[in-house]
Amino acid sequence: MAGERILFVVNAGPSVGGGHFMRSLNLARALEARGVGFAFAGPPAVTTLSETFASRAICAGTFEADDLIAGAAALATDYDALVFDHYDLDAEDHRQIAAGRPALVVDDLADRPLAADLLLDAGVARQASDYDGLLPPHTELLLGPDNAALSPAFAALRDKALVRRAATTRIERVLVSLGLTDVGGITAATVRALLPVLGERRLEVVVGGQAPSLSALREIAAVDPRLTLHVDSRDMPALTARADLAIGAAGSSSWERCVLALPAISLVLADNQREAAQALSALGAHRSLNAEPLAPEDLRHAFATLADAPGAWRTMSLAAAKVCDGQGAQRTADRFLALISPRFGNNRATTT
Repeated sequence: MAGERILFVVNAGPSVGGGHFMRSLNLARALEARGVGFAFAGPPAVTTLSETFASRAICAGTFEADDLIAGAAALATDYDALVFDHYDLDAEDHRQIAAGRPALVVDDLADRPLAADLLLDAGVARQASDYDGLLPPHTELLLGPDNAALSPAFAALRDKALVRRAATTRIERVLVSLGLTDVGGITAATVRALLPVLGERRLEVVVGGQAPSLSALREIAAVDPRLTLHVDSRDMPALTARADLAIGAAGSSSWERCVLALPAISLVLADNQREAAQALSALGAHRSLNAEPLAPEDLRHAFATLADAPGAWRTMSLAAAKVCDGQGAQRTADRFLALISPRFGNNRATTT
């Protein structure tokens, strides 16, 4: 029989970043490895992200906000199932787009009704009861960081990274990665705050090609050999594995750093990141700071407490490694396919 085809409806853009797209792309690739076709729909930014990190061919259509529901619903008629990773869509929108087809909803908020056959929420502290009254009775739940949809390249580097962390005695390489869209120019502000306390350490700075900080970062890199700039990098697993410390966004990239046991200062760039950031801080897996506004002295102090304190760094590395193993995309793909296709084990489910 022909393979199933799944449409991903995601959000992306200057105000929300590229995280929804990237984690959905990880899941899409896990599904593709199991013989499933896929495509993406969403705001215009999805076109650029598709071209940069995969292929223009995976972008089935883009729509402005007012046209997204009708446009995605029209596209969905050619697909067997839907994946939604878009916090501005609720149960009514899901039903209108899916039109009875099975649906997986990726969420972090538990703040609105959702129409899902399978719900994925990778939050550290998330409980099934958080979704009481927000889901149909038949919805299956995948909760916790071990279900986070990450690139398999992170899990592939995990064993080597754990060995390297155990042997690390000095912080020499610092990764700065605050989202492809660099909301509010946060990357340049972070780099400027760090430079006075960096010493001889090196900065590996990752930004998107349209990042507001890009020109300023190029100017800094031209005169400061400690800074290496990576634009639209496709090599985040290797960059994360070889870093000794990270300054990162407190979003889905938190799980990537945990898989590779990388201690981090995580900047909360949006309200929907706050709960997970606090939970990871409570576990000792990173230290979170508010980025709006960014207080340079707070960042420098947090940096010093890790970069100049091997004991604290090692404790955080061990705590981070316990959070997740990086196999979540595979787990989620298997569970969703068991729901939507007889050839993967079960009869199709329908969203009500």
